[in-house]
Amino acid sequence: MKKRKAVFLDRDGTMVVHEHYLSSPDQLKILPHVAQGIHRFKEHDYLVIVITNQSGIARGFFDEERLMLIHEKLDAMLKGEGALIDDWYYCPHHPEGIIERYTMDCDCRKPKPGMILAAARKYHLDLTQSLMIGDSETDMLAGKNAGCKSMLIRNRGNDDVCATSGKAIDYVVKDLMEAAGIFIS
Repeated sequence: MKKRKAVFLDRDGTMVVHEHYLSSPDQLKILPHVAQGIHRFKEHDYLVIVITNQSGIARGFFDEERLMLIHEKLDAMLKGEGALIDDWYYCPHHPEGIIERYTMDCDCRKPKPGMILAAARKYHLDLTQSLMIGDSETDMLAGKNAGCKSMLIRNRGNDDVCATSGKAIDYVVKDLMEAAGIFIS
């Protein structure tokens, strides 16, 4: 069986405007060119999989049901623009959480590659042909730790990521459309 390729997307700051502990579907604002970038990747046989840390669950800011509502709305917003997400992975854990069942040091919280590796098993992915796109050092390191190429979406406030994570970053781009342009010729 031939292995497939995927693009792993961070959510906050990569797909949607970063809100401190986004906890309501009403807070969602899709960043420019996200739907077009996703659509281009899909046209070229990439699976598109969201990989997101959601420590707000462990910290008691919102629950998993609320997160599902947020992801359902974001999925519908993207579908409305012709962009399809193949799967969603999230880590609800944090070692300093206040909700006991989520308070732990897990293997899925980025920069650890657990969510990416789980998706690779499920979808029979070739991680060397896949990429992690995000806006933070943890995103870049998660991609590298899984064996993917990593691509930083440069935005206001993350210039320090380039300085501290230079070796973990393969590409720096302004948005998902530019990211797709690099890998799709």
